[in-house]
Amino acid sequence: MTMIPAALSTAFRSRLSAFSPTTLLGLTTAAVLLFSPVYAEAQTESPIAVIGATVSASTWQDPVEALGTLRADESVTLSSTLTATVSAFNFEDGDRVEAGQWLVQLDDDQVQAELRAAQALLGQRQSALRRAQQLQDRNLGIRATLEDNAAQVRQSEAEIDAIRAQLADHRLQAPFAGTVGLRNISVGALVTPGTDLVTLDKLDTMKLDFTVPATLLSVLHRGLTLSATTPSYPKAIFRAKVTTLGTRIDPVSRSLVVRADLPNPDGRLLPGMLMEVKLHQPARQALTIPESALVPDGERQTVWLIEAGQPAHVTRREVVTGERREGEVEIIDGLESGQRIVTHGTLKVREDDPIELIATDVGAGDIEDVLERQHRASRSQTSESLISESQTSESESLESESLESQAND
Repeated sequence: MTMIPAALSTAFRSRLSAFSPTTLLGLTTAAVLLFSPVYAEAQTESPIAVIGATVSASTWQDPVEALGTLRADESVTLSSTLTATVSAFNFEDGDRVEAGQWLVQLDDDQVQAELRAAQALLGQRQSALRRAQQLQDRNLGIRATLEDNAAQVRQSEAEIDAIRAQLADHRLQAPFAGTVGLRNISVGALVTPGTDLVTLDKLDTMKLDFTVPATLLSVLHRGLTLSATTPSYPKAIFRAKVTTLGTRIDPVSRSLVVRADLPNPDGRLLPGMLMEVKLHQPARQALTIPESALVPDGERQTVWLIEAGQPAHVTRREVVTGERREGEVEIIDGLESGQRIVTHGTLKVREDDPIELIATDVGAGDIEDVLERQHRASRSQTSESLISESQTSESESLESESLESQAND
């Protein structure tokens, strides 16, 4: 035990002797109460201020998210089927062209000459056929000669059709209305079979292809609505409907290709764009709570359930969670509609702790205001307590001086 120096002990006793027996009895009682276990327990059991929320049913849509790629409704790369030089173009980069419009002309002088020769030969054979027919009509000709002349005419007509087909290969036409791409060759360039000459895309409607897990096959169907976004237009939301489901599941990824038609009237969307897709499943009713109410406990998820009483207290309740969305979580089991839970202050409470519910069902933007008002009220209460204690201390001091003066008298 630590010994008190004699000088300090003498001074302490002299100070105590200045108080009356009544004052000393009051000070002793206050010290006993202050340091007694009952007083300490009363201090620790003061209600803890928390913010709560009410378990309620709300409309819920299970989100299905995927990444997709845009494709043109129709797309083709026109290429040469023969060896020739480019003689003309009938478009500018990025032009919109109509179906059947010719785009690239290859040199066809030799084929044109062959066509004129074949046409001249056809005319000669047609004249011979007419003469043979006239003789046959007057019974002066031979039937075999007439038939030979007719066969030669048909042969010439077939040769002309073949030459015209060759001429068509020298002039590339748009198979459908669309928008041409960039031209990478010039007039006079020598092209060979397979050389790409120009791209053509139909962009008024885009095909959005994306993959979803095969486990969701039961909820997929034609007509299912979706929304899509792209980093190219962060604030734009594009809406569409599922038009086609793939007929095969990838054996490696176990996923199914789904296609939707995305209207593109202003031409902002281009083939190859990456799209973030959200499928909208039919809405359902589900119990939801704020995500901040969850308290992880190992592999379990728990919440602090507010039990009615004077004062109210909390008990830990294990819950089974379902889907999640921004700020909210679905509760499958463990809670009922109308019950109240702690959302802010979950780390301060323990089992059966008394609580003071300072607010309930407040939005994320209002929590700071609630906490600030609570802080101001707490400071005000503390100030009033200090003032009251100061006044009580002064009153006791005056009473002590009065009793001491009476004792001296």
